[in-house]
Amino acid sequence: MSQPTDRRMLEALVCPVTNAVLTYDAEKQELISKAAHLAFPIRDGIPIMLVSEARQLD
Repeated sequence: MSQPTDRRMLEALVCPVTNAVLTYDAEKQELISKAAHLAFPIRDGIPIMLVSEARQLD
């Protein structure tokens, strides 16, 4: 069972690569950086803001 994600906390986060605003994808449980073309996973309600854990967007 995953923890609920705090939207206020997510709104305070920025991309660690570009410092750009992130978009929250609730369905995929990811934070999307359009500027860096990366998707950062959210696991058990915790955003994993490591580039090594992010997936590349098409």
